Amino acid sequence: MKTSTTALLLATALLLSAPVRADDDDLPKMRAIAAAMKLISLEDATAKALAAKPGTVIEADLDRRMLGGYDYEFEIIDADGQNWDVHIDARDGKVRSVRRDWFD
Repeated sequence: MKTSTTALLLATALLLSAPVRADDDDLPKMRAIAAAMKLISLEDATAKALAAKPGTVIEADLDRRMLGGYDYEFEIIDADGQNWDVHIDARDGKVRSVRRDWFD
């Protein structure tokens, strides 16, 4: 019984944490979610991400955290060609993490 409850909770968490991709078709959806949830704009989040890790943004996502809240996640290529993942809290604009992406 405990295993099935844990599995159900994990499956629910995974479904609720599905990312909203910032592809051309999803930009309006991402902006609508940000407006409805009173999050900072994609443009403000992008500026904060680039201040934390200068470079070129090649991808942006709006991700729901498992325990609530949203993060903007940016993939940035720096001047040396290194890939970085930068997470910005979508509510207050604070930098949550800057990590080198070793697998790209």
